[in-house]
Amino acid sequence: MNSDPRDVIAASPMSRLQIVVVAITVCLNALDGFDVLSISFASPGIAKEWGIDRAALGVVLSMELIGMAIGSIFVGGVADKTGRRPTILACLMVMAAGMVGATTASSIVSLSAWRIVTGLGIGGMLAAINAIAAEFSNARRRHLSVSLMSIGYPLGAVLGGIVAARLLQTNDWRSVFYFGAAVTSVLIPVAFFFVPESIHWLARKQPEGALEKINRGLSRMGRATVAALPDLAADARRRSLSDIFAPELMAGTVIVTLAYFFHITTFYFIAKWIPKIVVDLNFAPSSAAGVLVWLNVGGATGGAIFGLLTQRFSVKTMTVGILLASTVLVTLFGRSPADLPTLSLICAAAGFCTNAGIVGLYAIIAQVFPTHVRAFGTGFTIGVGRGGSALAPMIAGFLFAAGYSLPTVAVILASGSLLAAIVLLQLKLDPEQPAASVRASRLGPDAALQPGG
Repeated sequence: MNSDPRDVIAASPMSRLQIVVVAITVCLNALDGFDVLSISFASPGIAKEWGIDRAALGVVLSMELIGMAIGSIFVGGVADKTGRRPTILACLMVMAAGMVGATTASSIVSLSAWRIVTGLGIGGMLAAINAIAAEFSNARRRHLSVSLMSIGYPLGAVLGGIVAARLLQTNDWRSVFYFGAAVTSVLIPVAFFFVPESIHWLARKQPEGALEKINRGLSRMGRATVAALPDLAADARRRSLSDIFAPELMAGTVIVTLAYFFHITTFYFIAKWIPKIVVDLNFAPSSAAGVLVWLNVGGATGGAIFGLLTQRFSVKTMTVGILLASTVLVTLFGRSPADLPTLSLICAAAGFCTNAGIVGLYAIIAQVFPTHVRAFGTGFTIGVGRGGSALAPMIAGFLFAAGYSLPTVAVILASGSLLAAIVLLQLKLDPEQPAASVRASRLGPDAALQPGG
C-alpha cells in the first residue's frame, strides 16, 4: 500500500499502542507535576533546617523553572532534529540525577544548582511529550489526547503529595526527592520499551531506516504498511526550526507564548507558595502538603472535564473563559480564612480553573505548530513562559518581605490569568475552518494533520 502514513494515523481509530503511548505521556507529565512541586513539599523543612527567610526561599523555588526554560527551548529543538524518543529517554535520566543530587545539597547554592539540572530534564521532556501526544493520536482525538497528557501534572502532584505528606510525618525533606528519583528511574525502561519514534517525525525528517521504522510502528498499531516514504516538496526540505518566526506562524507564536507566560505566572504563585502560606497560618507541614494535594485534585478534575468538552466546544472560547475564572479564584485564595477545610475547598476550585487553563493552552499550542517545529514551538512557548514564571515565586517572596499582605499579593499575581485571556482573544482561529486546514496549502501535509479548534 502506498499512502502517507500520517494520513493513515489521522483517519484510523485509536489502536491499543496509541492509547498506551498517550497513557505513558500522562505518566511522564505526572513526573513533571511531582518533580516541580517536590521543592514546595520540602520547602517548610528546608526553611526551618537552614534558617532562610521568604525572599531566599522564593529564589530556591524558582530555580527549576529557570532550568526548565532553558531545557524547553534548547532541548525542544533537539527533539525536532534527532527524534522524540531519544530526547525523552535522555531527559528522564537527567531528571533522576537532579532529584538524587538535591538530597546531597547543604546550602541554597548547591540546592539551586541541582534544581536547575532537574528543570533542564523536565523542560526538554515537556516539549517532546506534547508532540508525542499530538502525533500518536488520530485527528478526532488529538485535542483530547493532548488534554489528557496535560492532566498528568496535577495527577502527579496529587499522588506525590499524598506520599509526601506521609513521608514528612516521619522523615526529613530529603525523603521527598528520594521518592521522586525512584519513580523517575522506573519510567525510563517503560518509555524505552513502549514508546516508539513518532511516525509523523519519521515521515517528515526521513532519517536512515525511516521506512522500516514507520512500517514497524504501523504494524504495532495494526495498520497496513506503506511501500515508500511520502514525497517531500523542495520547500518542505528547506524548512527549519526558525519557521516558528516565519510570517505565517509568527502571530500564533507570539500570542500563545504571551498567553502561556502570563497564566503560568499565576499558576506557579499559588502552586509554589501554598505550603509556606499554610504553615505560616500555624498548620503542620503535613497539613500544608494536604492543601496542595487538594489544589491538584481540583486541577486533575478541571483538566479532565475540560479535555472532554474540547470534543464539543471551541477550545479557544473555553480557554478564555476558564482563564477569567482563574483570576477570580486566585484572588479569592488570597482572602481565605485560616480554616483548613475552607482553604482546601478554595484551593481545589482554584486548581480546577488554573489547570484547565493550562490544558486549553497546551491544546492550542499543539494546533498552532506543524510537525517539523512542533517540539521546538512547544519548547519555546513553555521555555519563555516558565522562564518568566520563575519570577512569580521571587516576586511574591519580595512582596511578602516588603510587608504586603496576602490579599494584595494574590491580586497582583492573579492578574496574570486575566492578561492571558486578553492576549488569547487576539488569536484568529475559525472554528468552522480550523487554522490547520488554512495553513495546509502553505505549510504542506504536516499542517493538515493539526487538530481543529
